Amino acid sequence: MYARGEVTPLADCPFCRIVRKEAPAEVLYEDDRVVAFRDRSPQAPVHYLVVPRKHIPSLADTNGVDKDLLGHTMMVVNKVAGMTGISEKGFRLVVNCKRQGGQTVSHLHLHVLGGRQMTWPPG
Repeated sequence: MYARGEVTPLADCPFCRIVRKEAPAEVLYEDDRVVAFRDRSPQAPVHYLVVPRKHIPSLADTNGVDKDLLGHTMMVVNKVAGMTGISEKGFRLVVNCKRQGGQTVSHLHLHVLGGRQMTWPPG
């Protein structure tokens, strides 16, 4: 495994491997731009990730070219929240960014957590 915050080589990126169907995942939704799948270590009754198919190391590495992809990703978060039954009562969306932000996989991903009351502060 890679040290926290270390850039994961594209070929070894676990999320790229899921996107390419080289690694198992419980996929909830996929299209030509994103894949949504259940987190392997859930922190809530409902916990899934939405990852772009395009390998982007972190949110800080996005730019204007990624604007439509980021918007689409948010719409998929909402769509899958409805599919998993958490949109009505609410959910938490978390995007960890780089090492100090808690990002452990260097591929942009959105955590969606729901199915219970969230507490604050989160970390």
